[in-house]
Order: sequence, then C-alpha cells, then structure tokens
Amino acid sequence: MALAMMASLPFAAAEGEEEDDLLIEEIIEDIDLDAIEYGDVEWDFALSLEEMDPEYIRLANKHYLLDEKYVPEMVKVQKSLDKGGLNYAVTPSGGWWYLQEACAEALHQMAADMAEDIGKKIYLKSAYRAYRTQKTMYNNRLASHNGKDDGWVSKPGASDHQTGLGCDVVPYSWRDKSMNEKMMREPECQWMAEHCQEYGFIIRYPDDKNEITEINTEPWHIRYVGIPVAQYMGENNLCLEEFCWQLQAAIQRFLDRGGDPAVVEKYIQVPTDEGFMPPNA
Repeated sequence: MALAMMASLPFAAAEGEEEDDLLIEEIIEDIDLDAIEYGDVEWDFALSLEEMDPEYIRLANKHYLLDEKYVPEMVKVQKSLDKGGLNYAVTPSGGWWYLQEACAEALHQMAADMAEDIGKKIYLKSAYRAYRTQKTMYNNRLASHNGKDDGWVSKPGASDHQTGLGCDVVPYSWRDKSMNEKMMREPECQWMAEHCQEYGFIIRYPDDKNEITEINTEPWHIRYVGIPVAQYMGENNLCLEEFCWQLQAAIQRFLDRGGDPAVVEKYIQVPTDEGFMPPNA
C-alpha cells in the first residue's frame, strides 16, 4: 500500500530537509491543482487540498503521538482588551498563553462577536502546552488516581494542546471551577457549539464522539482547523479523527490510481501506534 510505504514520513521536517520541503511547497503553489485534477488522476475528496492546511488538521491522540521536540510557530494571545484581546482565566507562569497565529486571530474575532451577539465573554484557561508540561500533568493525574487513566488528561504527545491550535475557553462563572461536561449548558458554550465553525474551530471532544476520541466530553475545548474543514466537519457531524481517516482514505485512493505522492505528501498522517488500525472511511 502506498501509505504504508510512506509511513516513515515525519510530521515535521528533519534537519537538512528544509530545501526539499521548500521545493514541494513551490511546486504545489505553482500548480493549479483543481484545473488539472491533480495531474491525470482525479482527486475525489469533498475538499480540495488548497482548502486544507496540513498543519491545521494535524491529529494528536494516543494513536498519533506528536514528537516531544515538536513545537509549532506561535504568537502571544493578546490580553489587552482595548486592543481586541481576550480575558485570561488563568495566567501561566510566563505571563502569556501562546497559539498559532491563525488560531489566535480567529479566537479573538470569535470572542468579540460573541460579546456583541449575546453580551457574554469567554475566558482563556489554557492554550499551547509543551510535551514536558503534559508529561508532568499526566503523571500527576495517574498518581492521584491510583495509576488509572480516567480520560481527563492526555498522555504526553497525545495532547491537542501541543499543536498550538487547541485551547480551553470558559464562561466567566467557570473561571475558578473544575471543568466538567455540565458546562455545555452555559450560553457561551452553546453559542460556541453553534457558531465556532464560522471561525475555523470545532468542538474537539463532543459528547457524541467519546468512543472515537477516547476523551471525555469537553465543551470548553475548541480546536482550530480552518474554516473550510470546520464547516465540512460540522455539516457531516465528524470529529477530527473521523475527518482525518476520511482524508487518509482519499489519499490512498489517489495514490492507488497513480497520483503523484509529492502532491499529497504533506497531508499523510500515519499512526505512531503500530497496533492501531484506522477504520476504512
């Protein structure tokens, strides 16, 4: 299988490969993929490659682990309200939360629009989280629960927060509370569930996808994937795992029909868990 042959492709470019990656980007930018249907092979997925940023749809869970050295490019999440910033529910030790730039900008806009629409504000409780921090949190959680993984703290490398695209946002009344699924009753969370797709976000761990995400319901955890992907996922009631499996199946069909691997290389995601078999989408 073509995907299996490419299983060794890393999520991030290895040292010394920057020139190759740049060449691939230049090739893709110079080609009108829609006009030529990705060469002589038809691309049969609902979204074109141009509508999906491979960085934004990067999957992180216990079957698709991020490398401990993976750190995305990020910006500070502005907290000066007079500059369009966002309230912090918790201030990290360094004083700032960080997210990838597109995610931070979308979050600011969504927060401003929510305040204008329903007169409610959301507070940022968590954003980017480093691998080392996640490891400490996970081990502490195990220690406090007799070694049992209760689904509330992800393993290191499996956290959506490490992507710099996942963040926890809460209503004012939940700033100092322990978070649980009852938060979905709050108007802020209901507004997000209804409108977040318009800004490129999804609810990362919805209440009807627990068996697939293997994470408890988290109405406060939103994930930036880009507007076209978020809208497609919303229209088809997909979680990120399901979307990624659908995309990988489309890539496999493309390659099986003789499609150019260089066109889809950046979009390929291979499980790091050798025992995990994604369902056929």
